[in-house]
Amino acid sequence: MSRKKRRFEQLEAAAATPDVKKIYVNPLQKHVDEKLEDVSKRLEGKGKTILYGIGAVVVLAILIFLFTKWSRSSGAVAQTALGKAIETSQAKISETGTPAGSTQKTYKTEKERAEAAIAEFQAVVDKFGGAVGEKAKYFIAVNRLSVDRPAGVQELEGLAASGSDVGKLAKFALAQTRVADNRLDEAVTLFQELAAMSDSIVAKDTVNFELAKAYEKQGKKQEAADIYFNIAKTASEAKDLDGKPVRMTETATNANDKLKELDPERAKEIVEPAPESPFGGGGAPMGLQ
Repeated sequence: MSRKKRRFEQLEAAAATPDVKKIYVNPLQKHVDEKLEDVSKRLEGKGKTILYGIGAVVVLAILIFLFTKWSRSSGAVAQTALGKAIETSQAKISETGTPAGSTQKTYKTEKERAEAAIAEFQAVVDKFGGAVGEKAKYFIAVNRLSVDRPAGVQELEGLAASGSDVGKLAKFALAQTRVADNRLDEAVTLFQELAAMSDSIVAKDTVNFELAKAYEKQGKKQEAADIYFNIAKTASEAKDLDGKPVRMTETATNANDKLKELDPERAKEIVEPAPESPFGGGGAPMGLQ
């Protein structure tokens, strides 16, 4: 399970926060932003919002980021409806049901939760349509994977044909279903298309990491090792604005681990940045060395 949770680390690289402009925030928008922040905090340490579908793993962390971005151009009522549906899709699974006195939603099975989320997202589509409806359609397809996988895949195929943000996310999710179905040539093509985009929404390192894993499954160890090396090497040499080494992202660390398995000698070229001492000066204070 820990490997599944680590396999798609997106938050720092993929969802880079855009320049923030001062805008008026009405009470409804403030409410949904707080709800989304609460969802994000509850999922901290759990792979940052990962949804497992049948035979596919779809990342929702980026979607919450994008929802915040998209909401700036959507009506407050539509924002709130979409935000509530997202919360439903992330509700806790519990066989014992909701504890007494709790207002938190719970569902007994993943399928039951997915069905409830689909109904809420469909209501958004029916009531608001337009751009916000397109986002809801993506969430529907993602959740459909847990209810009727072939139908969910078909919906992702339709959405992936678009060059919009939703289309790019759908293409990434579709590529993962291709891997799960052992349709590796198709998966590789989709990942390559995303990697070639100037803005694929999903982090470049994440796309390339998944591409490398697909190559591994095809038996193309050298191609996979090359990608893992490039990810880890670039991250190990990164510096912040003050010229100090930047801690490697989880994806880069995983790529380095993969490289050690495939090409141990080449992996020796990767020097991971040493963590900065909290005492400054690059070392421990006297008496603690």
